[in-house]
Amino acid sequence: MSAPAELVAALPQYDIGASIGEGGMGVVFAGVHRTLGRSVAIKQLPWDVLNHAASSELFDREARVLASLDHPHIVPVYDYVRTGREHLLVMERLDGGTVHSRFHGGGVSGEQACAIGLAMLAGLHAAHRAGVLHLDVKPRNLLFSTQGVVKVADFGIARVISEGATLVTHGGEILGTPAYIAPEQAMGNALSPAADVYAAGTVLYELLSGRLPFDNTRGAISMMRQHMFTDPQPISGVPAPIAGVVMRSLARELDARYREAESFAADLAAAATVVYGPGWLERSGVPVLHLTPRVIAGLNSATVPSPPGDERTRPVARPGATLVGATGGPMGPPPEPDSTSGSAAVLWLRLAAAAAAIVLVVLALLNPARLPHEVSSTLNLGGAPVSAPVEVDLSKPLTFTGPGNPGRVALDLSAAGIPLGSAAAEVEPDGNGFTAGLTLPGIARWIVGGAVTADVRTGSSTQTFTLLTSQHPLASAMGAGSLILALFALAYLESGLRTIRNGHRWRGASVGGPVLGVLFGAAVWLCVSVLRVHEPSPGFGAGCAVAGALAAGLVVAAARRRASTVVSRPSGR
Repeated sequence: MSAPAELVAALPQYDIGASIGEGGMGVVFAGVHRTLGRSVAIKQLPWDVLNHAASSELFDREARVLASLDHPHIVPVYDYVRTGREHLLVMERLDGGTVHSRFHGGGVSGEQACAIGLAMLAGLHAAHRAGVLHLDVKPRNLLFSTQGVVKVADFGIARVISEGATLVTHGGEILGTPAYIAPEQAMGNALSPAADVYAAGTVLYELLSGRLPFDNTRGAISMMRQHMFTDPQPISGVPAPIAGVVMRSLARELDARYREAESFAADLAAAATVVYGPGWLERSGVPVLHLTPRVIAGLNSATVPSPPGDERTRPVARPGATLVGATGGPMGPPPEPDSTSGSAAVLWLRLAAAAAAIVLVVLALLNPARLPHEVSSTLNLGGAPVSAPVEVDLSKPLTFTGPGNPGRVALDLSAAGIPLGSAAAEVEPDGNGFTAGLTLPGIARWIVGGAVTADVRTGSSTQTFTLLTSQHPLASAMGAGSLILALFALAYLESGLRTIRNGHRWRGASVGGPVLGVLFGAAVWLCVSVLRVHEPSPGFGAGCAVAGALAAGLVVAAARRRASTVVSRPSGR
């Protein structure tokens, strides 16, 4: 594919050759500066991405920042030209291939993978400090120079951090590569350097293990959903110190992930030194030309990086090294914690949670069919005395009859003291008594289901009785709504427990767990009552809510205790 005429006209100082690459963020052409003789790569950015004035101006500002970057592990931008529809980036041309081609060709060793990771993170850290995100880190965007130096390329879809931009274009299209996309990117949320950390961690995971952390056989949408809602598969076949660093970089929650590239690089350097020994970076054969003091300190460290939130650092001896304790003498291996008491506590917590759940179910089933009401046998609804439960069709007017002439009749429906709807009407004389037709609001007919409490006010007296609805219980908000609420609370609780089981922190678990338990217990009580056409009793409802809160709180406590027990055990066992 030869260069289009408008591109040639926009860059008269270059001899432009054929296309040497094409991707989602543009077409790349080979070029040579006529005067300097310097080989370059010219990227023609797609107009459909930058066809809005705001996007175009934002990229203009960002291109100026990119052109100012001077780092040995970033592909330098020599020039940026904008003429009419054209947005052209002139960059260094690298002919050493990509990390993707080398990985799928001869493969890379563990030392080489970690060295590539350090070079990649060094370039990203420099870009982040300049205020630019990459947002499409992947093996194809990591290029080798002819001297074997890794450089990060294609900042074409980066955004200026200060703009608080997301990865969603004006047309609603999500850009990036699904296999490496961060959860917050896939959801279109505000982005930070942690998004590039996630992508870099995915690249390192692939280089070390030979596979991606998620199933990539079911399409792009499925891949992005996995990044958003599931945790990555634990990395296998990789030494524990390095595996722990990689998995932390892939944490879905920002609080559990490295927030910036330098921290990731420092821990990766330390872990690789522990596993491969001093001098591993030189032996890898992958030049890393710029390391910050913090990363250099990691290379010289003899400790495994601590997991997030854990202030302990477990020393691990390098090959031939002796660990030294606080007194200056040799220090033996750390004592192994006794997990017996922790496991027993988890078991007791689970048993107590199960007992609370059983109490919840029993209370829901014991809810009485009818609440006691003192009623008069002289008031009739639809020809049936209200001294016993009366079944009615709420979609039709309710006809009350009785002695005397109270002037006005009002009806209030409630369940466990919660108002559900009301209606009122003037009475009509009927012999020595009265007749009144009441029509409930349409919304009340959709809300009420099963058996509810009815209060009828006639003059100065109030009659209370049990009203039964003729529609199916699940055709009402009380029935279907309580079922949905119970399932929602259960699903949300399970999501939080899964977060804890995967070694992450569920913020607000101490409050969120019991609150979800209250919702679940109350919803189960109401759903069972409606389905059995039992009049809801507030006392049994409160009991179910308390039992639900207790059960959920104990389950959360057991999960947290279990997680802390697992973390405290020595790795590699």
